[in-house]
Amino acid sequence: MRTGDFRPVRRFAGTSAPPRKALVSSTSTSPLPGSTTPATTPGTVLIRSAADVSDLVNSGTARGRHAKMIVVIALGGIFLDAYDLSSLAYGLPDITEQFGLSSAMAGTVTASISVGSLVGALVGGWLVDRIGRYRVFMANMLFFVVTALVCALAQDVWTLIAARFVMGIGVGMDIPVAIAFLAEFSRLRGKGSKGSRTAAWSPAWYSATSGCYLVIMLLYFLLPDAQLGWLWRFTVGFGAVPALLVLLLRRRYMNESPTWAAEQGDLEGAAKILRQAYDVDARVADDAPAQAPAPARPGLAAYARLFAPPYRTRTIQSVSVGLAETFGYNAVAFGLPIIIATLMTQGPLTTIASSFALNLLFALTGGLLGIRWASTRGAWPMMTLGFAIQFVAITVLGLIGEPSGTAVVTAGILMLGAFMFAQGFGPGAHIMSYASLGFPTSMRGVSIGFNQAVLRLGSTLTLFFFPILSSGLGTHVYWVILAAPVLGLIALLVKRWEPVGFDADAEERNRLQAAASDGLVSAAHGPGRQVDRN
Repeated sequence: MRTGDFRPVRRFAGTSAPPRKALVSSTSTSPLPGSTTPATTPGTVLIRSAADVSDLVNSGTARGRHAKMIVVIALGGIFLDAYDLSSLAYGLPDITEQFGLSSAMAGTVTASISVGSLVGALVGGWLVDRIGRYRVFMANMLFFVVTALVCALAQDVWTLIAARFVMGIGVGMDIPVAIAFLAEFSRLRGKGSKGSRTAAWSPAWYSATSGCYLVIMLLYFLLPDAQLGWLWRFTVGFGAVPALLVLLLRRRYMNESPTWAAEQGDLEGAAKILRQAYDVDARVADDAPAQAPAPARPGLAAYARLFAPPYRTRTIQSVSVGLAETFGYNAVAFGLPIIIATLMTQGPLTTIASSFALNLLFALTGGLLGIRWASTRGAWPMMTLGFAIQFVAITVLGLIGEPSGTAVVTAGILMLGAFMFAQGFGPGAHIMSYASLGFPTSMRGVSIGFNQAVLRLGSTLTLFFFPILSSGLGTHVYWVILAAPVLGLIALLVKRWEPVGFDADAEERNRLQAAASDGLVSAAHGPGRQVDRN
């Protein structure tokens, strides 16, 4: 089947043989042939299982403004994550001067938020699958509001480090739940697909980094020269404003994921969400099980399932490409002020303006194209092309070395732009596709959380060591950064796995049905045969 086409697959509840009669939109008041369900009103959609809810969302039949608003709010969370992570990028030299920091302590300040996000990702990913998307989504906004203000008012470096660490916990918790919402409130293929909307996290991220540099630029002109050392405080504190806005929108519009609710056995709750969020008159059929079986609440051992078949290979590949992406991104994108000011010896205004332009013109543009290309070209080709362009860009920067003259500086900045453009449509857009779309609803939070925890470990090391490496190696640091696209290309070429358009929930149902059938056959033939339920 070509990407972008959709053919509904009908499955009968409980077996893989005959077509299922569950997902039906009644167009008359007559009962369905062979069904015990009484007559329903025209347009009513009957659901009998979690599979029906998943198929309804995946098919694109369920659409509504409310659901689109939930997607926008989820992207708003990503916006805040990126803003808070990048808000200290320009201000680090001033922080170093104000608090009298060594290079190691400066690295600790920048890395503290990544350490917090590592913890938040592990805990948040588990909670997302255990207690639901909605509860985690509503709770973590408080992290952003409070910690942004504490950071802005910090009077010593340890208060700043502690506040950035707690802020990181909020960031780490937010990403698994936001990506889960993007995947679970979207159709499987076509316009507005899971692949397109998970890729949308990339332009949301770059909108935030561009917005952060815009705030810095405006404050640069508004503040007196004597107060420019406080620029970082205003920038960080401003993060509380969009956080409050997103929190208010979440309280008004957010719903639980209907597929997660159905997976927990709450078909009535899933039907209610479909009515509220999708404007679909969904009702639980009278012949549906009185109480759908609910799975056991996942414990921390759920992370071990990521390394059982068939998820082991997907987990390793998603982590590998993610580490490559985060190492290159943190070194180049978060290091832009250091690269432009130090390695390219430019002044403050040029540094701010160049960082803003690179994020807005190159990274954001690439991210928007990534959304458009996700459903037509897929994740694997775009990731591979992106890493290849980054390899060329970093190689050229390494060969340029320390630029001299306007033309060479311009060429170097354009290479940074090429790197970030490729990041936007390639690795930056699709690391979330690899971390989320190859895994079913029951373990999507855990898969994203684990992926983000490993990536945050890499991010922490990069943010800690990059200031040290850049000051010690100078322009030779580019040859270290070159390892990022090389690792990414190797991880992709080892196995061509395409997550976009893949129905992981259907795969999981078929696997469980096959295991159940195998168990019945084994019981009929006597003991001694073990069934692999992994």
